Amino acid sequence: MSSYDAIVVGGGSVGLPTAMFLATEKLKVLVVDQHASCGQGQNKSAIGGVRATHSDPAKIKLCLESIRIYSNWTETYGGDLGWKMGGYCFPVFREADETLLKSILPIQKKFGLTIDWVGPEVIKEIVPGINEEGLHGGTYSPEDGQVSPLMASYEMHRVAESLDCDFKLNERVQAITTDKHKVSGIKTDKAVYSAPVVVNAAGAFARQLGQSVGLDIPVAPDSHEAGISAPIRQFLRPLVVDLRPGADGKSANFYFGQNDFGAVIFCYTPSSVFSSTDRRCTSEFGPSIAQRLIELMPRLKNLLVRRLWRGLYPMTPDGSPIVGPVPDDLEGLFLAVGMCGQGFMLGPGIGANLASLIVHGTPLIEQDVMEQLSFGRDFHAGEEALK
Repeated sequence: MSSYDAIVVGGGSVGLPTAMFLATEKLKVLVVDQHASCGQGQNKSAIGGVRATHSDPAKIKLCLESIRIYSNWTETYGGDLGWKMGGYCFPVFREADETLLKSILPIQKKFGLTIDWVGPEVIKEIVPGINEEGLHGGTYSPEDGQVSPLMASYEMHRVAESLDCDFKLNERVQAITTDKHKVSGIKTDKAVYSAPVVVNAAGAFARQLGQSVGLDIPVAPDSHEAGISAPIRQFLRPLVVDLRPGADGKSANFYFGQNDFGAVIFCYTPSSVFSSTDRRCTSEFGPSIAQRLIELMPRLKNLLVRRLWRGLYPMTPDGSPIVGPVPDDLEGLFLAVGMCGQGFMLGPGIGANLASLIVHGTPLIEQDVMEQLSFGRDFHAGEEALK
């Protein structure tokens, strides 16, 4: 049996930065992942958007930390992860959306987000070629950005290894082990590893892992599809979010942006939830998203789509993640789960704060703000407005 100070289950968008920051604190850390390399679960399905534009204070603060880490990566660690600071833009065509976005501006600004409501002329400037019919204006948060998920997972793996973090890949965790109400490690399909701290960062499979110690974690995955084009000349700075439902009834909203090498990457929230771990693409996504893209941005009508795929959103009932320790009767178990499709943007912020909580007893952000994401909260008290 190999012994560690901490074991992280899952080498993805959240597990990797958590392991990296734990190793930065001089802990002996093990990461276990069922895939052949890190970032091969839901991480590589992300479109790479990183926004602090949320209505939940904890998510705002955590994503601001993620943006700080991503934007300073090359200076801090060397290497490149494709950071592009182009912001997020929510163009508005309906009064209800205008009311919603304006209503949450005060809380967004209170917790440190640089954002404001701008008029139609500014929207047309930052989203060149947008269909301006009925455009009211919108919100713009210029310090949000985009990152390459594949480059980011490679970079975080590299840095974690340089800090002597161990990785066991192609290895499936079967259970968390305990001894007298304390975590003692994990059992995989190949070995047993001991540690007084285990972090469940298993993404879509977090609930099954929790069940191994009698813990019911309210996380249920559903499927979302996305795609990417061949690269074109850079023209679009922000990632754009259209909150309106699609005319064909297939999508509740959709969003797209142009990454650092010119490809347009896009996704939508399906109107009908696909509740499962089924990652097979559907035939309806391509035509539906193409219609939405062309209606909002007619200049994209000749865009060459290179690839479509499907990934999983591990959802919680209120649209916010679960981060922190479980109740006292299971000492040493920490959760970093239920990212609701936002694990890539939340990951570094969660990793840094969770490492601080584990090692020093307090997160980097305010304790009362962090506790809004606790396992023991009322999941039916309200829903995150921009989940």
